[in-house]
Amino acid sequence: MAFAYFPHTEDDIRQMLDRIGVDSLEDLYSDVPQDVIYRKEYDLPDAMSELEARRYFEGLASQNRKMLCLCGLGAYDHYSPAVIPSIISRSEFLTAYTPYQPEVSQGTLRYIFEYQSMIAELTGMDCTNASMYDGATAAAEAMMMAMAATKKKTRVLLSEGLLPQVLEVVKTYAKFNGVELGFVPCIDGVTSYGALVAELAAGDVAGVLVPGINRYGIIEDMTGFADAVHAQKGLLMVYSDPSSLAVIKTPGEWGADVVCGDSQSLGVPLCFGGPYVGFLTCTKELVRKLPGRIVGETKDVDGKRAYVLTLQAREQHIRREKATSNICSNQSLMALYVTVYLSLMGSKGLRDVNELSYGAAHYLHDSLLATGLFEKAFDKPFLKEFTLKPLVPVADLQEALHAEGIFGAVEVEPGLVNFCATEKIRKEDIEYVVSVIKKFKA
Repeated sequence: MAFAYFPHTEDDIRQMLDRIGVDSLEDLYSDVPQDVIYRKEYDLPDAMSELEARRYFEGLASQNRKMLCLCGLGAYDHYSPAVIPSIISRSEFLTAYTPYQPEVSQGTLRYIFEYQSMIAELTGMDCTNASMYDGATAAAEAMMMAMAATKKKTRVLLSEGLLPQVLEVVKTYAKFNGVELGFVPCIDGVTSYGALVAELAAGDVAGVLVPGINRYGIIEDMTGFADAVHAQKGLLMVYSDPSSLAVIKTPGEWGADVVCGDSQSLGVPLCFGGPYVGFLTCTKELVRKLPGRIVGETKDVDGKRAYVLTLQAREQHIRREKATSNICSNQSLMALYVTVYLSLMGSKGLRDVNELSYGAAHYLHDSLLATGLFEKAFDKPFLKEFTLKPLVPVADLQEALHAEGIFGAVEVEPGLVNFCATEKIRKEDIEYVVSVIKKFKA
């Protein structure tokens, strides 16, 4: 009987070593410096039963410290309905990682189609792909779309109000793709329209990327932005928090050509830095510049509704030189998570989330100012996160909060800190935070 998946026998190994002309497996590492080769026994635990392994990892998990999260800046602690893990585990949604064969991937294709439809509705745009790694890489791909759509232009403008991680990733993409970046400063906490117009007047601008809600938590007023950019034949790109689009003006209403961001705020739990799921949407005129994949609805031979991959811009599907991106993972599971979340919440649920978050954030904001230990940094509208100027050392403030199980006061820039409150933050949580901060007066 053949055992196809058993390890190689000693005879198999000897035949391979003889074929390549070495005496032992160790000879394969003869070029490796001897001082970097680990020669001790590996510190691995003994084998455990399933029950023992579960207890072991439960013990490790118990060492985690649960913190009250009062931070935003692109990662938000929103409520996740308990039913979502059960729904996304259903076999019809997990039949294919990548839906190459539509006839056996209808569950996967359907939820991608629904995801696209919901994100397009939220952003007010025509087309959505599925999907990107995270918001920062989606922003970088938006920049590349602008370059591809305007061809001979070489510059892209970035608002300095974008999240730091977004700016850094876009800079990396730009460096290795020959894109020249310009930066539009923030004045009084918002992207300067005057500075934008001045940069556009210098010419050669393929596109402008601005935040819908900026790094200070301020809701940007983009009046005139689209007209100014389009007058120079560039693209207006907006980086958005999709959860907030249930209650604020959509990028489509602002006249955006491309919208990007991270769908993590749509119920995906915070989990030590991931997972995330970037989104990228555009007008129908730009659909062929959109990286990733687009699922479309059609009918099968029996006239029943069916789903297929309509456009596939990855090098895996078309000629490499024609590909718009080499994104090789569609973050499909997280797109499914977001789809189920949006289906459960509905438009009313999303509005409720934002109303509760707004109430909690403004109560926290006013309560912190009332301590006398903070000053307003800006007097601008915000939704669920905001920036204050602390009158005590930032490091001391962070240390005091952390010691009491509170994760907050992230430094946005020297002398300014970020706080965020979602629908999960209760009045008593805020009063507890304030009581901790008041100790600075003692």
